[in-house]
Amino acid sequence: MLLEKVLLFLGTFFGSISFASALGTSCSAPLGSGSAAAGDPYWLQTITHQGTSAFNANPSSYQVFRNVKDFGAVGNGVTDDTAAINSAMSSGNRCGGGSCSSSTLTPAIVYFPSGTYLVSSAINTYYYTQMIGDARSPPTLLASPAFLGFAVIDANPYIPNGYGAQWFTNQDSSYRSVRNIVIDLRLILPLTAAIGMHWPGSKATSLINVVVHMSTFPGNNHRGLVMESGDGGFMGDLVFNGGKNGMQVGGQDFTVRNLTVNNARSAIHMPSNLGWTFQGVTINSCETGFDLTPLKPVSSSKAIGSVAIVDAVVTNTPTFVGTPSASTGQSTGSLVLNNIKLNNVPTAVGVVGGATVLAGGTTTIASWGQGNVYSRTSRTKTFAQGSIVPPSKPSNLLDSAGRIFGKSHPQYANYATSEIISVKSQGAAGDGRTDDTAAIQNVINEYAGCKIIFFDAGSYYVTNTISIPAGTQIVGEAWSVILAGGSNFASQDTPTVVVQAGEANSQGVLEISDIIFSTVGPAPGAIMIEWNVHDPSGQQGAAGMWDSHIRLGGGLSCQYVMF
Repeated sequence: MLLEKVLLFLGTFFGSISFASALGTSCSAPLGSGSAAAGDPYWLQTITHQGTSAFNANPSSYQVFRNVKDFGAVGNGVTDDTAAINSAMSSGNRCGGGSCSSSTLTPAIVYFPSGTYLVSSAINTYYYTQMIGDARSPPTLLASPAFLGFAVIDANPYIPNGYGAQWFTNQDSSYRSVRNIVIDLRLILPLTAAIGMHWPGSKATSLINVVVHMSTFPGNNHRGLVMESGDGGFMGDLVFNGGKNGMQVGGQDFTVRNLTVNNARSAIHMPSNLGWTFQGVTINSCETGFDLTPLKPVSSSKAIGSVAIVDAVVTNTPTFVGTPSASTGQSTGSLVLNNIKLNNVPTAVGVVGGATVLAGGTTTIASWGQGNVYSRTSRTKTFAQGSIVPPSKPSNLLDSAGRIFGKSHPQYANYATSEIISVKSQGAAGDGRTDDTAAIQNVINEYAGCKIIFFDAGSYYVTNTISIPAGTQIVGEAWSVILAGGSNFASQDTPTVVVQAGEANSQGVLEISDIIFSTVGPAPGAIMIEWNVHDPSGQQGAAGMWDSHIRLGGGLSCQYVMF
């Protein structure tokens, strides 16, 4: 008791993570920075896989985790692994092929150990899929010289003779992620229209740590990523080398962070869009950085809706942003530039084939914008271009280079399998029916701060508050579900917290990734998450969530709703 009082005093005084996580745990030592040895495979490959899909018709036999080598893939760069990979993707009567619009009943991780996987046609991704490569040594998907298909990874294939129909509607091409994958198109002839990824994604989608290598032959037709539609998603830590376009994208409401494009004709071509934000962009030796022109003349009502580019470094690129001319029929739209460093970039913003709007050189653009301006309540708009007042950025939002701080999705690549603790191995059922409240709380109390707590795939039914102290790192598998139900969450007049992230005013590390927070039917008294953890002084990004979602309104086969 005396020790607890001392720790409580010190934890309150210093806001120390180690003291906070020490309370209520019998771990012998803090987790530290990971002890995986050189050459060890990623822990996700070697951990015991006991995840299930709780509401699948056959949960005991349905396989969530699929190592492509268990399906016959070789990964030697010579054997054609296409059929094996697509078998790993589709087995188990999964949702795809144009016959299923959406389903939460057939989640899967399609895992690629380190190696080079030769593919001769598209890998067609199914609903509710995470394609994950070894985070310690990312695998390569090598397109064969005779590759036939729309893209190496196709997230929404077109149906043959379907008059433009695709497997999924673009607003519901949801729940998919690709991580730690290298795609190599360089064996394909340069003039062939090769594509690394076809990614018309929707809500709850992410691309993380993806590299695409393309031809640098003059006039080549390789493209790294193509999106003709889409409705909200995240992309981060992407590198495109060579090609006609690093990215050719449309759609709306996407965030792109940490993007690098080298030696492409156009780093990013955006024929149409609405609400794209790019932060942390590096462009080297391209002809154009952002090409905002349409693929063909369009009606005058069409426009580049809005693009914000923040914290970019552009080098040896003649034009940073190319906007459409009047002859295309496309209006100029809204563009905001903030903290743009140009090195040997003659034109910062220019009309393609026309006048320079903003001169470049070797300079920094503090804040510049173009778009329609409205005055007070007037409905009359005035198109304006020019320098704008830069937004105020508190120092705690910036990194050491003065850019907006961001932290990538934690994958714990340096941790050994022994440093991961499974909640199912510690007694949680994850079957969507058994009350797992006590089992989950016991795991957290026992291992917070000294193990990565792994929620095996499943639906974990809880009937009371789960308290997660600062110092905890939690990761799910194929979007594990914390499922709230019961009388404690039934009354909107006396609501109850489902997951309490930290005590009030606590400080420290708290990381949650790949978790869905949901309810069993109506739960008007459920406060899904109460977040109380603050970063310790001088430590940015210690507390946060990645690829985690609140799903209200149910699962099974339904449109995704995000709040």
